[in-house]
Amino acid sequence: MSELVTIDIESGVADVRLNRPDKYNALSGDMFKSIANAGERLANDGSLRAVVLSGNGKGFCAGLDFQSFQGMAGGGGGNAAASNVPTPNVGKPANLFQAVAYQWKTLPVPVIAAIHGVAYGGGFQIAMGADIRFARPDARLSVLEIKWGLIPDMGITQTARGVIRLDILKELTFTGRVVSGEEAEKLGLVTHVSESPLEDALALAREIATKSPHAIRAGKELLRESLETSAEESLGLEAALQGKLIGTPNQVESVLSNMEKREPKYADPE
Repeated sequence: MSELVTIDIESGVADVRLNRPDKYNALSGDMFKSIANAGERLANDGSLRAVVLSGNGKGFCAGLDFQSFQGMAGGGGGNAAASNVPTPNVGKPANLFQAVAYQWKTLPVPVIAAIHGVAYGGGFQIAMGADIRFARPDARLSVLEIKWGLIPDMGITQTARGVIRLDILKELTFTGRVVSGEEAEKLGLVTHVSESPLEDALALAREIATKSPHAIRAGKELLRESLETSAEESLGLEAALQGKLIGTPNQVESVLSNMEKREPKYADPE
């Protein structure tokens, strides 16, 4: 059996691919575990600079595997479904279903999603965990859970915050309407429309990888945390993170390499 998630790392850029192409990368129990394990592995890699997340085959991710859904619904109504929802891990806010999307938001380095084909339901929510999203103009995206009488429950309350206007998210959640990549860009669901989303995502990741890794990680932490705190706390965080960067070897290297007109040589974060 092939790996359900593949990871190839080159020059600090992790090319992460959902790898269940015969099922449009639909989310089975094993798929959930494989995605979560991939996130944990990457979170502990100090040499990492950026991540590109995509799907092999004809689509990004079709959402919950229908057979898995049938197992949840099997005869017991809501109580049967509820019994299949995992509880959060000790010391972590997200359960397994939520972690496969939320972990990309909390990963220390930028995550760029490349969307083609479909990103439905859970697939849409995984893509929302990324910091930046490229999508083909003919990609199809949907908050599809309403079709099954459910709500989106894979961390969307956290990943969509500050990204999607609340009224738009409500409309998509209430209707399950499918939008194209082009409309998704207009609605703010994706950052860029591209005929070659994977290639463009990798190119951006490689550009990010040339910058100071400590500054990139601090920038992601700052922008993530500032959406969830008061003005006083956010401004304090800005000052604290900047204070940790000023005068450090990588910050000095950024200055020197610019002044000397050469490529910087950065040390890995510990």
